[in-house]
Amino acid sequence: MTTPPTTAVRRLAFARAISLTGGAASFAALNFVIYERTQSATWVAAALFLTFGTVGFVGLFAGALGDRFDRKRVMVVSDLAGAVCFAAMAFVHEPAWLLVVAFLSALAESPFLAASAAAIPNLVEEDRIAWANGLIGVGRNVGILIGPMIGGALVGTIGAGAVFGLNSVSFVLSAALAWSVHGNFAGVHDEHDESEHSGVSAGVRFIARDRVLRSIALAWVAIAGGLGMSMVADVPLVSYFGAGGIGYGVLIAAWGGGSIVGSLLGRFLNRRTEPVAFAVGSGVIAVTGILAGLSPWFVGVLVALFFMGIGDGGAVVSQQGIMQRRTPDAVRSRVAAALEAVMNISLALSYVVAGPVVAWLGPRGTYVFGGAISLLAVLAAVPALEARREPDEGEEGGAHTGDAASLVLGDTSGAGYPAGSSRPSSAAASATPAAAASAAAGPAASDGSAAGTETETTVSTR
Repeated sequence: MTTPPTTAVRRLAFARAISLTGGAASFAALNFVIYERTQSATWVAAALFLTFGTVGFVGLFAGALGDRFDRKRVMVVSDLAGAVCFAAMAFVHEPAWLLVVAFLSALAESPFLAASAAAIPNLVEEDRIAWANGLIGVGRNVGILIGPMIGGALVGTIGAGAVFGLNSVSFVLSAALAWSVHGNFAGVHDEHDESEHSGVSAGVRFIARDRVLRSIALAWVAIAGGLGMSMVADVPLVSYFGAGGIGYGVLIAAWGGGSIVGSLLGRFLNRRTEPVAFAVGSGVIAVTGILAGLSPWFVGVLVALFFMGIGDGGAVVSQQGIMQRRTPDAVRSRVAAALEAVMNISLALSYVVAGPVVAWLGPRGTYVFGGAISLLAVLAAVPALEARREPDEGEEGGAHTGDAASLVLGDTSGAGYPAGSSRPSSAAASATPAAAASAAAGPAASDGSAAGTETETTVSTR
């Protein structure tokens, strides 16, 4: 029996809240333990690079799984693969080996986000897409709010290993909830769809041909580049104010609380207001990053991070809706993965230079520098405002034609996605940002009962 759309989304949102609570707690514990044992921001940067960076570099391949195999199975197996990795991490103590297992966990989880984001327009009606994205965003950000406080408190009492073990359990519970959803996680694809959007790089080519999605990708380069530096500066900033492990948990929780508010507000967006919300959210992230670095009080930093979270939550929900409305089902997972790859590769590159920058400017100066970089996102996002006046994918005039970027990326036809082809059904779908996976099986049009096996980042940018 098919699960009602509202029930399906609520289960997926609850699953995200559970797994992200454990994931955020583990993330806080990992960073704090790494810094405590090495006293080096460079080691923290390495941890971030091997987690977020991994998702970026393998994202294109992971996204292809969501278009080729049954998306529900990809999500479930990915959750279980993540559970195995974190269970193993509970028994590891050396910083170097912690980074190795963290890398493996990110690798195992990487397909989840793209598969889940691609499924949303299939589970719900078109006018409920923003509501679904917002609710799942709330689930994710509830985890980001609660998780760091739990991780910060437990790492100083029962130890980081116990935090990693609890996270493993949370991934199993998330997999069970996702498996309980019965519905169409993908549309029906024909041979024309498969040939038109063939290859791992199909998502990159689609973004290159679409002016709106291309501008969003460029905006994420600036946002992630700035945020990556501030993320590396988080623990040193907490140490600067003498706030300790609990202070670090509260700092990330402030971001999570703001993100919940931003996601809640995102539930009321529509195809006309999503582009504006994305541009505004980008500006809020940049300005509050600068203010956090300038604040002489830790409370001021927390307030700035709270409002930064609001901007991030709204921007993520807006971007998801714009992407889902503008892409056909046959390539949607790869487009989602390509956008994630842009963000995570930008994060990874910022981590490479963040350690020396923190040593040079200090944590407060790094926040200001990162916020200034993020301001470029506002300019990059301006073309995305065109989406307010354009029809969605599949409607007449709904796609942009190719340009120089598409030639560079391998499409020499000069044409964008043809209007009217492969319109996704208006009924089916899945989770959002956070962990990810390994493979799966069954055809992409399956409702979750097809045979096969395989895998489930988080993650908001923090």
